[in-house]
Amino acid sequence: MKLFKNNIKSENKTKAMESIQLDITGMTCDHCATGIEKLLSKNEGISETKVSYPKATCECSFDPSKTNKEDITNTINSTKSYRVKENFSSNASNAARENNHFDLIIIGGGSAAFSAAIKAESLGLTSLMVNAGLDFGGTCVNVGCVPSKTLIRAAETVYHATHSNFSGVKPRGADIDFAQIIKDKKKLVATLQQKKYMDVVNDFQNLKMLTGWAEFVDKKTIIIDGKEKFTATNILIATGATTNIPEIEGLSEIGYLTNVTLFDLEEKPESITIMGAGYIGLEIAMAYNRLGVKVRMIEFTDRVLRTQTPDISDALETQMRSEGIEVLPNYRAQKFEKKGEDTIIHCKSPDGSFTQLVEKGKVVVATGTNANTQKLKLQNIGLQLTKSGHVLVNEKMETNLSNIYAVGDVANTPPYVYTAAFEGKLAVNNAFSLAKKQADYSSLPWVVFTDPQVAGAGLDEVQAAAENLPFEVSKLELENVPRALAANDTRGFIKLIRNTETNKLIGARIVAPEGGELIQQLSMAMKYGITVKELAESFYPYLTLGEGIKLAAITFGKDVSKLSCCAS
Repeated sequence: MKLFKNNIKSENKTKAMESIQLDITGMTCDHCATGIEKLLSKNEGISETKVSYPKATCECSFDPSKTNKEDITNTINSTKSYRVKENFSSNASNAARENNHFDLIIIGGGSAAFSAAIKAESLGLTSLMVNAGLDFGGTCVNVGCVPSKTLIRAAETVYHATHSNFSGVKPRGADIDFAQIIKDKKKLVATLQQKKYMDVVNDFQNLKMLTGWAEFVDKKTIIIDGKEKFTATNILIATGATTNIPEIEGLSEIGYLTNVTLFDLEEKPESITIMGAGYIGLEIAMAYNRLGVKVRMIEFTDRVLRTQTPDISDALETQMRSEGIEVLPNYRAQKFEKKGEDTIIHCKSPDGSFTQLVEKGKVVVATGTNANTQKLKLQNIGLQLTKSGHVLVNEKMETNLSNIYAVGDVANTPPYVYTAAFEGKLAVNNAFSLAKKQADYSSLPWVVFTDPQVAGAGLDEVQAAAENLPFEVSKLELENVPRALAANDTRGFIKLIRNTETNKLIGARIVAPEGGELIQQLSMAMKYGITVKELAESFYPYLTLGEGIKLAAITFGKDVSKLSCCAS
């Protein structure tokens, strides 16, 4: 067969193609980008399409005689989830920013705020972050998770250098340079604050960051430090929470500490009295006691960690008392006063009588937290709060005002850094996309970093009963776990709660050394509907603490104390 060269030029080739680039919101993954490309390929006038999820852009080459920019835009906007950004009522141009108008204003500077800023930047949105109080990075890195867990680990090192579970091992103790521990903690905080927060947003093109107190003028306008006004299409409140300071006579005059000031104290106090025995107070008590500070705890309820069931409280209190921590449940402070260098704490005792406690060191307030809403002038916009003072939001992080969202500790959601970060991203997605998403915390894992640690996910037996669920509890003491026996440390237990109708796990509580490392597996089991039978029949490496999950699952139907080590 002969091939002949065709010298006839196609008329179509003489027609000039045009190209456009569109900014698209609503994409959540590369699959979204592929879906948009397939959708646009159905337009016969488009010759080439390239959609990028990371850049949130769409580049099209098209024949202007067959289609146009408006048709392409309308095709994308006809979907349920995606929108061409120019269709937003706000203007994301530099001119708009010069006029103090942004797509998004973020009030706050913690994990939730940074997560929101990162999401906004990925969508090409202009955003303003306004922060006051704590440095950028918020509670977790500055005065919460990072410093507390650093001190807890330092304290554990001291404890293990002075205590042994084995009669054949005689520890020789540890020399504690308290000031150096605090200096190292400060250095770590500064490093992570820079690397994990400021450096992350350093090259953002659409983010402006200001330090100052923001107040609402109306639902789309804020004023910073009473001077300059800024407007936005949507506003996100992420102002976090601070220690609740109870109104007790004389407290404000004794120079009390909170976690914010305690963690920066380089001179080790002789002793501390901690007001409150929630998770913050407990972590502080155990860490500072092990670092050589005499610790007393005053708790106005009947037990420590009152949010959990009594068996958990009992396990913690037993351990704390064994380490020399003084725990005073059902004591209520009525008055504080200074006598020389001492602080006198007037308390009402469990029997109704009054007693005086002498504190030669410092008083630490750890009586819960309050949402940071007082300085926002929310009365100007009618934003709805809960009885506890948190901003009321639904599962989409929406408030009662359509363009205002709230996330993190300021909202009525679980007060953890990882939920705050999740909510910041979620709120921005829901504010600028028709594809609304919801937070589901039914299997949320959490940990209290005492020793033994306390960890949980889902419901406990009290909560299950309150919801009228058919349930059964399996509780396995660690003395039945080979790993705990080998380590000669059998403190604690593993407790599973199952729905008796479905045999699915609906809750778990763990009290164990490093027990927090087990809870994620149980959280995933709840999330994906894994049955207790499947947990019991799975493979677990022998002589791991994780094997305790298998044994706890078996305990629903058998007495594991009568089974061999290889039982299944």
